[in-house]
Amino acid sequence: QVQLAESGGGLVQAGGSLRLSCAASGIVYSLNDMAWYRQAPGKQRELVAAITTGGTTNYADSVKGRFTISRDNFKYTIYLQMNSLKPEDTAVYYCNALGILLSQQNFDSWGRGTQVTVSS
Repeated sequence: QVQLAESGGGLVQAGGSLRLSCAASGIVYSLNDMAWYRQAPGKQRELVAAITTGGTTNYADSVKGRFTISRDNFKYTIYLQMNSLKPEDTAVYYCNALGILLSQQNFDSWGRGTQVTVSS
């Protein structure tokens, strides 16, 4: 199976920055689309940003211009650079990865999440 480990969350003041990382481990045939989601208290999990193997990106309207997703295919790692953070960005951020195992089965894996708290 594939394990995803997020890091980089924390407490920051409004207007500040954080950089999240998500490293995938395990033996896979291919690691395809990866993404960051977030879930605030009392709200549904929502897509924040996604990136394909080729580097095509997609962002939620609420983070466009402030967040940047990137990936290092050699390290099986994605990043989320978050600038100009707002209190409404406070949430648990989850990493998600899609791909194919050596058994040729598709997988859809989630990390345990990392807390991001933005104070006003």
